[in-house]
Amino acid sequence: MSGLIFSLRSVSSSWPCSRLFGLSGLLLPPLSRNNSSKMSSDAHWLSTADREQMLMELRATGWVEVEDRDAIFKELHFKTFNQAFGFMSRVALQAEKMNHHPEWFNVYNKVQITLTTHDCGGLSKRDIKLAKFIDKVVLSM
Repeated sequence: MSGLIFSLRSVSSSWPCSRLFGLSGLLLPPLSRNNSSKMSSDAHWLSTADREQMLMELRATGWVEVEDRDAIFKELHFKTFNQAFGFMSRVALQAEKMNHHPEWFNVYNKVQITLTTHDCGGLSKRDIKLAKFIDKVVLSM
């Protein structure tokens, strides 16, 4: 019989949003050097003021807040499947660099994108950064 064993420690965890999930007492394995550089303050929730300002900017470019979920959504239409797939490829490369991957759905020339940070259970700076990148890619096509 095997199972998971958690060790408690007295210092709080530096894992993003660890207080949200009550994980501050868990001894988590250290991140590898490669992953720790990708894990930044971008994974943290937005302040109320930052959130309103940034969401206002994104609403102007067609992003909408998802009902019953702390996430943003945008639907894009391209001329062809090839153009939609090219767009998705460019976003996928950036998402991999950011270690932050969108939830998306594609049928022919339509791409639907939902952004949220699963580590935090909601919208973060990382989502805003990726949404702005997505908007730049769309403008360049």
